[in-house]
This record gives sequence, C-alpha cells and structure tokens, in this order.
Amino acid sequence: MQGRNPDPTSYKIAILWRGDAEARQAATPQNNRFYRIFEELAAVGIHAEPAVYDEEFADEVREQLLKADGVLVWVDPIHQGKTRAALDAMFRDVASRGPWVSAHPDVILKMGVKEVLYRTKHLGWGSDTHLYRSAAEFDAAFPWRESSSRTAATAARGFGRSSKFQRAPARWTPCASCMRNGGASRRTYRFRNSSSAASPISPGAGALLISRFNRACTTA
Repeated sequence: MQGRNPDPTSYKIAILWRGDAEARQAATPQNNRFYRIFEELAAVGIHAEPAVYDEEFADEVREQLLKADGVLVWVDPIHQGKTRAALDAMFRDVASRGPWVSAHPDVILKMGVKEVLYRTKHLGWGSDTHLYRSAAEFDAAFPWRESSSRTAATAARGFGRSSKFQRAPARWTPCASCMRNGGASRRTYRFRNSSSAASPISPGAGALLISRFNRACTTA
C-alpha cells in the first residue's frame, strides 16, 4: 500500500464479506455488522467501501478490489456449503497486482487457521488445547478426553472444557452466609457462565474446583 499511495488519508479499503447479489447492491457502510470498522477507518481519513462477494459475481468483485489499496476479509472457511477455494485464488491474483489483502490466504495456510491456538498454547494467552490432524486421530483421542473432562469438570461446566477454569483456587474462604448456616456440610454451590445461567453443584469434592472468578453460593 505504501508504494501506491503516499498519503495515508487517501487510501481506499474494500471490506469484503459473503452475500448474494441483492445484498451487494444494497450494501452501504452503515447497514451491515461491520459498520464500526467503516466508522473507525473514516475517523482517520481512510475511505472504505463494502465489497459483498459471491462466486456468481466474482469477476465484478475482483475488478472492485483491483481499484482499492487494500482488502479486509471476513469470510469463513465454510459457509452454507461454500468454501474459500475460488475466493482464495482471486485473493492471490489481486495481491500479486498490488493491493494488500488481509489476511492473505498463504498467511492463513501458514498459521493453520485455528492450529495457531494449539501451537501457542504454552504462551501467556494459551489454554488446554488439543490438535487432531485426522478423523482417525479424533476418533481415537477425543472420546477419552471428553469423558475425562466431564468427570473433572462436574463442578465447572459453566466455564466449558478449559482446564484453566478447573483448578482449585490457592485460597478459599466460605462466605458469611454459609458459615451461619452450617458451613461446608450445608453448602450448595452455583457457577455462573457468561449468560448468567446458574448450574447447581453438589457439595463435597466438587467444591474444590470452585473458580475464583464469578463464584456464588447459596445455603442448602
């Protein structure tokens, strides 16, 4: 982009997502779920335009992208039975002619899409992540892991399968309400997930798995 347009405020960006011909014709920077991106680009003086894509009018979209300085892409690998095979070929061609494409399909292949979560699980943002490279490997390993995970996460199902949320806190003190009403023997624990739905948890060993985050308890 820098070689094509020395003034950053004169850049033109195409924001691309899937849709039919009607959606392409009706698309504006304001009437789609990416409107905030359009607003932020406009705030720094960058012109952005919708580039609704489908294989049926791929040539039209290609010509649009070739007139832009860059392309921001929001297209799933599989969407309603359609893949990115033709789209990625178009992106490679467009990128070879000058416009910057994000993310370039070769970069996505290098990252392995979600495989990057497995390859970086040891870093600070990582979690207990497993990789299955084939259906046979999945069939052999996943049922055992799922069974073990369910056993270990009985008291933490509101937080999903990540072991990060299944560890006992270093220090835990019963709340005053529990102490007044008989302490540990009479507690019923509840865990809250992101939707604030509560799942009752039996007292006992499961209590050791109580998360230090979003915990609440009520007396039995």
